[in-house]
Amino acid sequence: MSDFFVVSGDTHIIEPVDLYKTRLPKHLRDRALWEEEFTLDEPIVAGGHTEFKKLHTVGFDGWTISKYRQLGGRTPDGEPENVIRDMDLDGVDASVMFPNLSLFVLFTDDHELSMAHARAWNDYLVERYLPYKDRMRPTAAIPLTDIPDAVAEIERCARMGLGAVLLPEIPPLPYWSREYDPVWAAAQAHGLPVFFHVATGGVMVKESVSETATTVKGLMTAMNMGKGQLTDDMVAGRTMGGGNTASASPQAIIAALIGGGVCERFPDLHFNLTEFGAGWLVSFMGMMDKSWRTGIGQDADWWLGFWDDTRPPNDQPTMGRLFAINGKWPYPLAPSEYLQRQIHVQFADDPVAVKARHITGMSTVIWGNDYPHAEGTFRSSKECIDFNFDGVPDDERAIILGGTLADVVGFDKSVKKAPVNVA
Repeated sequence: MSDFFVVSGDTHIIEPVDLYKTRLPKHLRDRALWEEEFTLDEPIVAGGHTEFKKLHTVGFDGWTISKYRQLGGRTPDGEPENVIRDMDLDGVDASVMFPNLSLFVLFTDDHELSMAHARAWNDYLVERYLPYKDRMRPTAAIPLTDIPDAVAEIERCARMGLGAVLLPEIPPLPYWSREYDPVWAAAQAHGLPVFFHVATGGVMVKESVSETATTVKGLMTAMNMGKGQLTDDMVAGRTMGGGNTASASPQAIIAALIGGGVCERFPDLHFNLTEFGAGWLVSFMGMMDKSWRTGIGQDADWWLGFWDDTRPPNDQPTMGRLFAINGKWPYPLAPSEYLQRQIHVQFADDPVAVKARHITGMSTVIWGNDYPHAEGTFRSSKECIDFNFDGVPDDERAIILGGTLADVVGFDKSVKKAPVNVA
């Protein structure tokens, strides 16, 4: 695909179907995530899938997906040797690895359940994937429902040799909370970059075991739209959901990390947001900075509020200057400068993110093929990259397609491992 080092910032490990049934403490095994595989004698649609996986876990019980099949190639199965085979096929030298369906159970409001799954997952990574660390960097799952336990698991994973940590998109507390400082301190002390992957967290086990997870509700809405005739409101909703609202969650994480002073207090820690797209980043960076300066033409002495006739003019507590806050940014760097120094947003097929690279900064956007998911670019990454990076010089391609992330997670980018000429 190229003669420079390519890193996928979004690759998934297909877990063994009985991973947690065999590894969780015995008293939790009846609540362990597991997958049921089944094959239909006749496909649902002629020529369609006959092999399926059914997920069994709280909030997602019964969630069924077709098994990953790659036209013209072998079906991905999660074995590291076969993942490397597929990386070579796609022209990828190294990958940052994430759970697959385990994402849905690693971060719930039941701490014992989540931590048991996380420890089993992290142990499995060490046993099966760590020997391939020159090409694969699996992320250790760290539930945040108990901070001392989270710190202890970071310390344990660092001792075992894992090189990155995975935190939930939807945390128990906002990421600006000072309660997380021991987590940031532990990750920084061990040189472990932090990753946030879409569709993680927010699973409420304790509230209602029958409640369907929000992630599944969104997916089902899209699926049902695809099955029926589109109406104007469906088209409008889908258009909004694929644009503005899709950026709300990663923007909230970035604002919390920067506005909460996390980046200032932990300047050596890198934060990576995975599978959120990145085309929205350029406008968000501008609005963050604009929020903390008085804009051209804005009256810094503009008062408004509710006047209280019973009080003297110099004692009006419900009156104030609208733009007084703009000059009170509490940190030495601008929000965009912290982002450019420490935050990286992954995309797969997002030409706007590439076009905006000179405004956002080259290191703020990183690429990944979302292997082996159907919404990713695996087996078509060369075509996707040619489209997204049309006219982009090779030195700039090298930064976005692998250079930045290789530095963040510690891959040796001086040695290319995947074939250059990938069809």
